[in-house]
Amino acid sequence: MAVKIKPAGKILIIAIIVAAGIFGIRAYQNRPKAVTASVDLGKVALPDAPEPSLSGNATKLALPSAEPAVNGGTQITWERMAWNSQFSGMYANGGVRTTKRSLFDVAKLDVTYIRQDDCGKQMADFVKFAQEYKQNPNTPGVLITFMGDGMPAFMTSLAKEMEPLGPEYQPIIIPIAHGKSYGEDQIMAPPSWKQDAKNAIGKCVAGVLRDGDVNILLKWAGDNGIKVNPDETTYDANAVNLIAAADFLDAPNKYITGYSEKRKIVINGKTTGKDTTVGVDGVATWTPGDVNVSTKKGGLVTIANTKQYASQMPNQTIAVKKWAYDHRTDVENMIIALAQAGDQVRSYNDAKEFAAKVSADLYKEQDAAYWLKYYNGSEEKDIQGLKVSLGGSTVFNLADMANTFGLGADKVDRYKAVYNTFGNLMVKMYPSIMPTFLPYEKAVDKSFLNSVLSNHPELLEGKAIEAKYAPEITSEVSKKSYSIEFETGSSNIKASSYKLLDEIFQSAVVAEGLKLGIYGHTDNSGSDVVNIPLSEQRANAVKAYMLKKGLKEKQVEAKGYGSQKPIADNSTAVGKSKNRRVEIVLGE
Repeated sequence: MAVKIKPAGKILIIAIIVAAGIFGIRAYQNRPKAVTASVDLGKVALPDAPEPSLSGNATKLALPSAEPAVNGGTQITWERMAWNSQFSGMYANGGVRTTKRSLFDVAKLDVTYIRQDDCGKQMADFVKFAQEYKQNPNTPGVLITFMGDGMPAFMTSLAKEMEPLGPEYQPIIIPIAHGKSYGEDQIMAPPSWKQDAKNAIGKCVAGVLRDGDVNILLKWAGDNGIKVNPDETTYDANAVNLIAAADFLDAPNKYITGYSEKRKIVINGKTTGKDTTVGVDGVATWTPGDVNVSTKKGGLVTIANTKQYASQMPNQTIAVKKWAYDHRTDVENMIIALAQAGDQVRSYNDAKEFAAKVSADLYKEQDAAYWLKYYNGSEEKDIQGLKVSLGGSTVFNLADMANTFGLGADKVDRYKAVYNTFGNLMVKMYPSIMPTFLPYEKAVDKSFLNSVLSNHPELLEGKAIEAKYAPEITSEVSKKSYSIEFETGSSNIKASSYKLLDEIFQSAVVAEGLKLGIYGHTDNSGSDVVNIPLSEQRANAVKAYMLKKGLKEKQVEAKGYGSQKPIADNSTAVGKSKNRRVEIVLGE
């Protein structure tokens, strides 16, 4: 006969069963048995940096040790300026000299970084190394790193200086680009320049001549149709004038201290016999120069920077050709290490913080928090209460390196556009000093990067940097009219205009952070019923040309206005001619 258990009895039995179960589980858990090895959770982690290049459960590398590496590897001295685009290099080396467990240690490299802001000293040390290496191939290597847009001048000068050593000992740009300036290099000037670029005419900008930051001014002025006076000893009231600075910190210091100098007045390139005193109205600089302007005097805002001219200033490295070919494996391993470092710094905050600490150790200026802040970029108010953009750099992974040198999916050689754009500008500005420049194909050796891309496709998992574009332009950075020729009454572009269109394309590639506006205009002949559709078709024909060359759809907008926006008097033939134009705008 079944026994009916009271509720209290049920509870007791359940408690006994549960207790027995727990005891049994614990006994099972405590018995000796084979177990899976503990997982190092530091190796797999969700990326925690803003807009990481790696996604999902990515591989997170252990941070390098502080101990010096003892790997017996290739010794290299690497001279570089204080520049945040080198965060991947800081991470890859582990310290000022290669440390244990760093990516360069794994690659059997023994690299010592030296801060050297003097470009001339870097070049002199490089030439000296080439001479010594020719005599003794066991001489430790020397690499130098500069702003990519300044390379045409540097490479041309070095090639000429090293010519007596023979073709094997020529300088080459090896594509181990760490990253790029992404805002921190900029032209700072009064807000009135931002409201109307023509307010820069007759003013003076301090910067290092024929170097990267002044190149921002040259491009911005050219895109706005403003002349630049190339002679730093004269003053032209119809142009932007340059004031020579010793380095990127001297330029802002001249503004801060109220520097002035006497100049000979010129009109149309001819001296007048009259003098004037000029001061510093604007500055071409980078961090910490921009920070010094903001905190010590203020009054200047960003007119144009390298987040807008996003392809302009990659970090590029020069090697002696013979050394690079003798050490091909080392160069390729550096590319691999820097690509991995780029993904780590872009994806993990502690990797970025580690790179900032090494930067502070190398530059011997400020602390890690400072370099981290201005690597990320900062929006602040200056001492006068003006909103300013300060700092901003980014580092490259392998996909970014490929995109930089035209080896990515879109086949756009961004660095070729930069190199040729600024090489041609230098020739135009300084024909007596630089009548020509070393061709891109001789300056850049892509064979090392091609080899890495072919043999290590697994390193391409990291997402490349992508510019973000507004639906339409609401703020213009530059505007210039072009006379692009079309077949009469048609949107077919004449072949004679292709060279001009290629120049516009190169300009848009350099300014990859800005949207390209293509606006068609006509004179008032005929009706806008015909003129507006025709101007739209012509603008779209130019857009189609740009897309075919490799620009992305989101980067380009095209509109037609017919005769609605004249810039000259339609009652004269000259005025009509000016009104028949295609306006090119770079904006946000």
